[in-house]
Amino acid sequence: MTRASLDKQPHEVASMFDDVAANYDLTNDVLSLGQDRRWRREVARAVDARPAQKVLDLAAGTGTSSMPFTERGAYVVPCDFSLGMLREGKKRHPWLPLTAGDAMKLPFRDDVFDAVTISFGLRNVQDTEAALREMYRVTRPGGRVVICEFSHPAWAPFRTVYEEYLMRALPPVARAVSSNPEAYVYLAESIRSWPEQAELARLLQRAGWAGVAWRNLTGGIVALHRGVKPVA
Repeated sequence: MTRASLDKQPHEVASMFDDVAANYDLTNDVLSLGQDRRWRREVARAVDARPAQKVLDLAAGTGTSSMPFTERGAYVVPCDFSLGMLREGKKRHPWLPLTAGDAMKLPFRDDVFDAVTISFGLRNVQDTEAALREMYRVTRPGGRVVICEFSHPAWAPFRTVYEEYLMRALPPVARAVSSNPEAYVYLAESIRSWPEQAELARLLQRAGWAGVAWRNLTGGIVALHRGVKPVA
């Protein structure tokens, strides 16, 4: 089975997600104790997609994260660099325009999308700042970005318990429900090494985004960052 390393070589990460594609959504539901559904609802509220708006959903995997936007009447483009995920998504949602693409070099023109969003995928990109600049490039002036990513609980005792769960409890649970439990060891490690909430906000600002803010979900296990592309 494939397991990516923390230097996040794109071919390794893509291959790892190819391996887990069939059971990925179910595994996430089990490992998060159902919280991933709530987190995705919060993403949909933050993106606030309107009818006929164009939404780019990066790291969309099987397209599950894209469905709330289509339900609101938006035109959504689910994009992922794992062909295994996209193939699985095409079986489930054949009408979606699933697109293969690397977040560091997106296959879209400048100023195309009203909103760009990525959920639980940014930390798997090799160059975070390059991805944030690419999201900025393809978003129209006045458009918005919403990033939902695992983060770090602010309350120290809870943070300790959470990190113990990540490194001790998560791998055994993954072995029971995932086709590639080693992938979830990498995912736990990538969460622990991910920047704090304030640091990600600074990276967004450095990429050009304005009005950058974030709020914690589930005590900071997940953080929802947002920003706007300034109108010249």
